[in-house]
Amino acid sequence: MSDLNNRARKILNAVVHEYLATGDAVGSRTVTRRYGIDLSPATVRNVMSDLEEAGLLKQPHTSAGRVPTDQGLRFFVDSLLKVRSLSDKERVDLSQRYQIPGDDIDATMREAANVLAELSTHTAVLVTPRSDTDVLEHVEFMRLREGQLLAVLVAKSGQVSNKIITTADSVTGEELERIHNYLNEILKGLTLDEVRLRVQKELADERTQYQALEKKALELSQKALPDPASEVIVSGQARLLESIAGGDPAQVEKMKGLFRRLEEKRVLAELLDRTQRAEGIRVFIGAETNISELADFTIVATTYGAEGDSRALGTLGVIGPTRMNYSKVITLVDFTAQLISGVIAKR
Repeated sequence: MSDLNNRARKILNAVVHEYLATGDAVGSRTVTRRYGIDLSPATVRNVMSDLEEAGLLKQPHTSAGRVPTDQGLRFFVDSLLKVRSLSDKERVDLSQRYQIPGDDIDATMREAANVLAELSTHTAVLVTPRSDTDVLEHVEFMRLREGQLLAVLVAKSGQVSNKIITTADSVTGEELERIHNYLNEILKGLTLDEVRLRVQKELADERTQYQALEKKALELSQKALPDPASEVIVSGQARLLESIAGGDPAQVEKMKGLFRRLEEKRVLAELLDRTQRAEGIRVFIGAETNISELADFTIVATTYGAEGDSRALGTLGVIGPTRMNYSKVITLVDFTAQLISGVIAKR
């Protein structure tokens, strides 16, 4: 579709902009009057007919104007949409709206999702860092009672994992100190996935079998490692109800199916994981999500991570109707990702 001539591009751009603003089918006279296209309505109708044949526009009713198809929206987003950069004042104003508590990464994630949902007026989804890709900053064990220790793992992203583990052997305070020093020396700076591999390697080393304290430290660290699964935070689900037109029973049933799907957060995590395999903002329109319940929706998503580090720690995005303000939503998603990345980098 990249071979559309300039005239067809201008008319498609006008139709999409008008449709996104009003939700109504767009006629040729609207295009010529509101968008400064110096062509007769008859010529515009002919071009719109050609765009319909190309699969970029469709006619909801025989006598109506045209609306963009998902394919037309795809072309608009990829080739016609202009996303302007935020001014310094806008960045400051938005930063003040977020008020992110950088001392608590979990609270940071939830607050960011809540504000993104509010500002975009859509549903926000945020996938927290997978623990197996997070970098270990510090490990420590604290005695609770006989045979029980509290393992505390602090990651570079700020995530803190607390886990109660049992041990058959009693451990003195002096031994715990030596265990901390040993584990932090060999494991700090590794991703938790690398930590797992390093611990397995060290335990398999014949030398370790003769070093009782090192062996105990490695066995404790094995028990302390968290589940690598991510958490999926969804904020503003009720906003999806706004897309139901006039209480149509079919639409209501469709929305119930969507809510059930959103509860299967693993599905959303897998979809957003696709974002990690590409740079920049990803826009999934309609059927591109490969989730039938999202066939009438768009997801705008991107990754976040520590600034200066090329590794993506997690993803965030917005779910809304295909008739959304793409420029605004893309800007907000990108800004939110930058904000979270900055918080993580300062930890």
